[in-house]
Amino acid sequence: MENKPENTFLFEKQNYIILLAGVIVIALGFLLMSGGNSTDPNVFNEDVFSFRRIRLAPTVIFIGFGICIYSIFKSPKKQS
Repeated sequence: MENKPENTFLFEKQNYIILLAGVIVIALGFLLMSGGNSTDPNVFNEDVFSFRRIRLAPTVIFIGFGICIYSIFKSPKKQS
């Protein structure tokens, strides 16, 4: 009798969905951080130091990393 190993994933479907949501939140944070360039390289643009780029975007990125970590540590529900 030959035992075939089952093809099982490391995580459940819900973990992967939460992980994907975390990656999307991280991408949103990097999108918020982009921009602020100047058309003339000799002129400094103060928009680089806006609230969105200095405070909001890094916070959103850290929240995304937290979501990803949560998706890894989330254990499956035990069936009774």
